[in-house]
Amino acid sequence: MGKDTLGEFEHHVLLATLRLRGEGFTTSIVLELEETIDRSVAPAAVYIALRRLEEKGLVDSRMELTEDAPGPRNRRYFQVTERGRLKLLQARRRFHRLWEGLDPLEEEA
Repeated sequence: MGKDTLGEFEHHVLLATLRLRGEGFTTSIVLELEETIDRSVAPAAVYIALRRLEEKGLVDSRMELTEDAPGPRNRRYFQVTERGRLKLLQARRRFHRLWEGLDPLEEEA
C-alpha cells in the first residue's frame, strides 16, 4: 500500500474522528469505533493510526489541559483536515462505484 492509500483501519479511524467533530482523543475514538463497527479495538492501534494520519496531513491535533479525574492532564485532540475530508469523499465515491450493480448480492446475504 502506498503512502497515499488509506488502509481499512486508517479509514475507520478517520471516519470515527470525523464523527467526533474535533473532540476526538484516542480513548473516545476507540469507544466510537467499538460502538460503530461492533468489534474490539486496541488503543495502541488507534494511537499509531492517528500518528500515521497526522504524518499524511489527514488529521491535525491540539493539546488541551483537561480537568478530568483524578486530576488535570494534557490530552491530545484530533480533527480531520480538509485534505482528510477530500480523501474520505474520494474513497466513498470509489466504493459506491464498486458496489453499483451488486444489489442482488446484498439480497442473497
